Amino acid sequence: MKIGNVEIDNPIVIAPMAGITNPAFREICKKFKAGLVCTEMVSDKAICFENKKTLSMTQVNENEHPLSMQLFGHDKDTMIQAAMFLDTQTDCDIIDINMGCPVTKIVKANAGSALMKDEEYAASLVKEIVNHVKKPVTVKMRIGWDNENKNCVSLAKKLEAAGVSAIAVHGRTKKQMYEGKADWSYIKKVKEAVKIPVIGNGDIRSVEDMIAMMEMTGCDMVMIGRGILGDPWLIKHCLHYLKTGEIENDTDVEEKFSLAYEHAQSLCELKGEKVGMKEMRGHAAWYIKSLKYSHRVKDLISGMATLGEFGIILENYKKSLENDNWQWLER
Repeated sequence: MKIGNVEIDNPIVIAPMAGITNPAFREICKKFKAGLVCTEMVSDKAICFENKKTLSMTQVNENEHPLSMQLFGHDKDTMIQAAMFLDTQTDCDIIDINMGCPVTKIVKANAGSALMKDEEYAASLVKEIVNHVKKPVTVKMRIGWDNENKNCVSLAKKLEAAGVSAIAVHGRTKKQMYEGKADWSYIKKVKEAVKIPVIGNGDIRSVEDMIAMMEMTGCDMVMIGRGILGDPWLIKHCLHYLKTGEIENDTDVEEKFSLAYEHAQSLCELKGEKVGMKEMRGHAAWYIKSLKYSHRVKDLISGMATLGEFGIILENYKKSLENDNWQWLER
């Protein structure tokens, strides 16, 4: 399986998620053998102005390959300049153009999903980028702006002609944001309209979802986003099915706690303990979701400030589950 000249071992792709897919998270996904991981989106103008925080987000660790780095923006000059920086000054394997982000501040700058509103401009922008870089260029988009403007098929054809190596399609409109149900039928329409690889995205939260999407759409790869938050084992389960045809859904609680602590350690190393543990509060809540007494643990997690505190919370939580008594979780 290839995107341009980049070989992908398997069809499980991890979606770019702002504030989530940093190196600490990506390395966990790679630990579970994801075929391709994607970075958080980075701003073209921030790269051009050499913003230190943004430039730090372009660092790639050796064990993350293959990796796609996502770029957002609108203006051709800065998008081309930023893409050339990613091409020559970073160790990413693929450059992805964001045409799917629905967040207001991104859309107001005519970036993200706003690019879908002008197909000719979007295609010309991508063509210029393709012509200026050596690495494969891909696009992630939505099915359209709203229910009356679902133009992903016509745009996909133009993007293929512009030279993109693959297209990821999130089965929601911009207006839907992250609400409602993803419409996979448009992913199928895009797959039937182009010859380049198509990556299906939206509402993959189980092995059964992956199977259903691949069977319904014929997509070449499946992109998983929110479905792996707190549950990177989903990657392993999907790969197990693809290899054996068997469905497994078991995840050991002790293994879950161990990985959560490892994740926290990596975040602290990456961002310092203060920022790392603040970010870990959200991740920790995802890791324990659906476990018994999780509501009590979430109260403790919301106030934790150090890695040591998190270790104690996890140890006490383990005792509570083993003894089926929440007294260990009293403040």
